[in-house]
Amino acid sequence: MNHFRLILIATLFPALISCSTLEHPEQEPVGQFLDQLSSTPPGEGISDRVIDSASSTFPKNQPASKSPSSGFSQPPTSTISSGDPMTKPPLLPRHLLPAFALVTFLFALWGFANDITNPMVAAFKNILLLSHFQSSLVQFAFYGGYCIMAIPAALFIKRYNYKSGILIGLGLYTIGCFLFIPAGNFQAFSAFLAAYFIMTCGLSFLETSANPYILSMGDEQRATQRLNLAQAFNPMGSLLGMFTAKIFILDQLHPASETERTFLQTNDPSAFQAIQAQDLDTLGTPYILLGAVVLAAFLLFLVCRLPGSGEPQGKPLDLRATLTRLRRNPRYVEGVVAQVFYVGAQIMCWTFIIQYGVHELNLSPSQAQGYNIIAMLVFVSSRLICTFLLKYLHPARLLWQLALAACLLTLGTILIQGLPGLYCLVGISACMSLMFPTIYGIALHQLGDDAKLASAGLILAIGGGCLMPPLQGAIMDLDLSLALSSTRLSFFLPFLCFVVIAFYGLRSSPSPSEVKN
Repeated sequence: MNHFRLILIATLFPALISCSTLEHPEQEPVGQFLDQLSSTPPGEGISDRVIDSASSTFPKNQPASKSPSSGFSQPPTSTISSGDPMTKPPLLPRHLLPAFALVTFLFALWGFANDITNPMVAAFKNILLLSHFQSSLVQFAFYGGYCIMAIPAALFIKRYNYKSGILIGLGLYTIGCFLFIPAGNFQAFSAFLAAYFIMTCGLSFLETSANPYILSMGDEQRATQRLNLAQAFNPMGSLLGMFTAKIFILDQLHPASETERTFLQTNDPSAFQAIQAQDLDTLGTPYILLGAVVLAAFLLFLVCRLPGSGEPQGKPLDLRATLTRLRRNPRYVEGVVAQVFYVGAQIMCWTFIIQYGVHELNLSPSQAQGYNIIAMLVFVSSRLICTFLLKYLHPARLLWQLALAACLLTLGTILIQGLPGLYCLVGISACMSLMFPTIYGIALHQLGDDAKLASAGLILAIGGGCLMPPLQGAIMDLDLSLALSSTRLSFFLPFLCFVVIAFYGLRSSPSPSEVKN
């Protein structure tokens, strides 16, 4: 019972934070926000134009300036609105509340899938006696689906509509979950990898559909707030996925160590195969139940109407011209590169925290997963603090400062032994909390209708998570005669990722003269 109380508190925490920070407290209390939300006339429509997530972070009445040092077209430095908050348009038209609630549920669904999967790298390693490199192929397959499907998903949604994209995404998600049944029967690692890949092809459709649909629900001025509210349910799903992985998978696996399993594989193959089959069933059951939930969501979306999801989305897409403009935009191109390195760093830190705890502190995988849950709570809390800091700091400046702090904490993870090193690894999550949306907003600023395809490029950048974990796993497999263990040495890879992010933040920051003006 205590487990379930802890799960309830932890999963509701992000939504409470989001609701408390929808507006500055001195401007619009929660009661006023709810009154304003419900005061919209029922007949008010929804914008048919997809807007980028930076549209309300950088006011449109301020032209961009050119930085002589970086060559970037700079966003304006002021991000604080001085208007009367009571004259602001409602966050969401009342007649769109049911559609908003439905689509927001999807954010929790893909958060759950992401964070139930991270600990499976360690689980598969122990169950199937794989190397670190081989087990990290779980992340290669999982995030490879994002990389492969992002652009096709964007083109599909452009050709059809958001609802069709959501249905395709839920369908692929369901199929991927149910493929854990034959994968467990065959006890084949490649079959599990195929299931993960199909799952995330579906997740790519969901993210590419849900984010712009939420942005388009109502007035453009408050688009980012709508998206932030919806995104609050993503860490709720993530925390629930982490707890599910810990309580219903890692805690339930056979306690035999990897050494003991290797001995059984050689001396008592039948006993080893029995343990292996039992553990694979334990691992697959939550995914099968998840498939049932996603199937129910598919049927619900099939019969429900999503207002505005089928409206035309602007001018016909000229793919070649759009790609040419994006390729010539240095802030966007470097933003995609920065996003690749950010996603890679995030996945490495959250995946290999378990191996760090096991190898450096002799923790069990389940105990190490507890620190992963703490890291997620730190991540969510830090997002609240960083959102407040954006009242006073330019987003790009805060980005490079967070990246620099992440570099220092990563060095602590590498150079400091024992529990302090693990604390440094947990602390990196505080620095990562605002990186993804900040890079997203900077990269898409002032792209206009090109932001529709450009946003798909930033979803494609999630593919960074499929390339870097296997590299870190390969480093961990090395037998090195150094003062540093291969586990700690492997964290130089996320360190380099944070260096790239810091460089992008510096390149995008306004010059002192621009700040003064």
